[in-house]
Amino acid sequence: MSSAQPKSSQRKRLLTTAALAFIVLGIAYAIWWFIFAAHYESTDDAYVHGNIVQVTPQIAGTIIGIDADDTQIVAKGAPLVKLDSVDTDVALAQAEAELAQTVRKTRTLFVQNDALEADIAMRQANLDKARADLSRAESDLKRRKTLAQSGGVSGEEILHAQAALKAAQAGVAQAQATLASAKANLLTNQSLTANTTVAKHPDVLRAAAQVRQAWLAKARTQLLAPVSGMIAERSAQVGQHVAPGTPLMTIVPMHQLWVEANFKEVQLRKMKPGQSVTMTADLYGGSVEYHGTVEGITAGTGSAFALLPAQNATGNWIKVVQRVPVRIALDPKDVDAHPLRIGLSMQVEVDLNSGGDKAENAEPPTTLETDVYAESAKGADALINKIIQDNLGS
Repeated sequence: MSSAQPKSSQRKRLLTTAALAFIVLGIAYAIWWFIFAAHYESTDDAYVHGNIVQVTPQIAGTIIGIDADDTQIVAKGAPLVKLDSVDTDVALAQAEAELAQTVRKTRTLFVQNDALEADIAMRQANLDKARADLSRAESDLKRRKTLAQSGGVSGEEILHAQAALKAAQAGVAQAQATLASAKANLLTNQSLTANTTVAKHPDVLRAAAQVRQAWLAKARTQLLAPVSGMIAERSAQVGQHVAPGTPLMTIVPMHQLWVEANFKEVQLRKMKPGQSVTMTADLYGGSVEYHGTVEGITAGTGSAFALLPAQNATGNWIKVVQRVPVRIALDPKDVDAHPLRIGLSMQVEVDLNSGGDKAENAEPPTTLETDVYAESAKGADALINKIIQDNLGS
C-alpha cells in the first residue's frame, strides 16, 4: 500500500509537468501566432508565369529556312524563319513599273495645262480676227447697198458682199465654238491637277500604296523576333506551306516572369497590392530565396474563369473553398542570379504588415510591345520617292 502511494504521486507529477509543458507550448505558440504568424499568409499552390509571344507569318508562303530552334536565346529583330520570296519579288516589280507609268501620265497632265492655255490664246486671236473680218464684211455690204441706190454698183457685187458677210459670220461662230471647246478642255485638265503636285496626285498616291503593299509582302517573307527571349515550341519545318496566323514557334522573355499564387479566399482579408513576398522554388530548394511584391488580385476565382464554370445554383451544390489567383512581381536581380522557367512550382509567403500602398487600379508596371514590324516599312518610302523622282523629268 505504501509503494502504491509513491507511484501515484509520481504519476501526478508527470501529468502535471506534461500539462504545464503543453500549456507553456500553447502560450508560446499563441504568442508566436499573434506576433508573427498572424501577419503572414502562405501557399504552395503557386507557379511561375510569363509572356508567351507567338511567331506567326503575316502572309502565305513556303518555308525555305529556319534560323532558330528550341532553347536558343534570340535578340529582338533576329531572323527566325524565311519564306520563299519569288512571288513577292514579281509583285513588287509590277508595282514599281505601275508607279513609274502613273507618274509619267500624271506629269503629262500638268504639261498639258500650258499647252491648252497657249491653244486658248491662239483661238482667241482667231476669234478676234474673225470678228474683224465680220466687221469689214458688214461695212462693205452697207457701202455697196448705198452705192447701189445711185447705180454705181451692180447687183452681182452686192450678192458677193452678202456671201462674204455670211462667210465671216460662220467664221466667227466657228472661232467661238473652238475657243469654248479649248476652255472646256483646260477646265477639265485643271480639275485633274488642281491643288496638288505630281507626287501628291491621287493616281500617284494609289500606285505608291500598291508599291508599299508589295514591299511589305516581300519584307514579311523574313520573320523576325518581335521580342528578346528563349525559343520554345518550334513547329516550323523547311518545305512547309504556311498560312497567315499559323503558329511556328514561341518566344518567352526570360526577364519578364512573375508568380501566380492561388490563395484561399479566407487568406485574402488583409492582402493587398504592394505587400512584400518571400518565395522559394522547388527547383533550387529552400536555400535560394526570391523576393517580390504583390502586383494585384485577380478579378475572380479560378473556377469562375474555367472553361466549364461551376453551376452553383443547382440543387446538389456543395460548398468548396475557392482560390483566387494573386499576381506577384519577381525581383529581376533574383531571377538573373537564379533563372526560372514558366510553370515551375513556388512556395509563397506574403508579409501582410508590409507595403500595401499600391492602389488597386494602378497602371500596370510594364507594357509588352515591339517595333519590329514597323521597321520593315521604312524602306518602302525611300523606294517610292526614288521612283517618283526618276520619272518626273526635268
